[in-house]
Amino acid sequence: MLVDADLGMTNVGRMLSVDDGDTLHDVLADDATVRDALSDTEHGLNVIAGAGDLDAYVKADPANLRGVIKTLKESFDVVLIDTSPKISHEMAVPVGLADGTLLVSTADRVALTDTVRTADFADRVDGDVFGLMLTRVTHPEQIEIDHEELDVPLLGVVPEDAEAFGEEPSVVTAEDSPATEAYRDLTAILIRGLESGEIPEDVDPVFEESWFDGVGGDDEGEAESADDDGEDEPEDLNMFRPRF
Repeated sequence: MLVDADLGMTNVGRMLSVDDGDTLHDVLADDATVRDALSDTEHGLNVIAGAGDLDAYVKADPANLRGVIKTLKESFDVVLIDTSPKISHEMAVPVGLADGTLLVSTADRVALTDTVRTADFADRVDGDVFGLMLTRVTHPEQIEIDHEELDVPLLGVVPEDAEAFGEEPSVVTAEDSPATEAYRDLTAILIRGLESGEIPEDVDPVFEESWFDGVGGDDEGEAESADDDGEDEPEDLNMFRPRF
């Protein structure tokens, strides 16, 4: 079961072609039941999509998320909740109730700074953070991290793979692509975590050097040239280092 609880910026319904019927916003506004908002997809995934208009957002009461989540946990083995990336009440409820939270970020410095805040917020609401997943990674150097800033394990990376993604899921259209392989392996780690209640400490991060074969070369030369201009890169540009 997948729930689009990013109330202000919903997109799960559009991405999975679930655009008709009642939405999570209707449930939170007491205009529909959880059963009314359930939808099936051709990929075997149950979904509760969100509404995309501002009026629905205004009417939705995030406090009602608690009841929605408890209802779904009684009926489904696994409930995935896509939350807002911003710190808010609508994020606090699912993070506080979940068995575990997966932090998802690109390797961009600003995005990682926001991820640090999210991890700290999860701790404040007694949430359990499983770990971090970096997406759209184009170079191994992007995954260097400083665990003094973010004290959670790096579970893996998903390489940038534009050809693998389109209107259909990559597991259908590009099942052998590096990105699909990464998502599949990360899913296996999360399943282990859900079954045992925690991610094993000895788990190996999802990462393959071969995903980045051919990366570098001229780019490294350009980087050296840029450094020679006299402007040093800040030491914390790459904030994190994985536990390989």
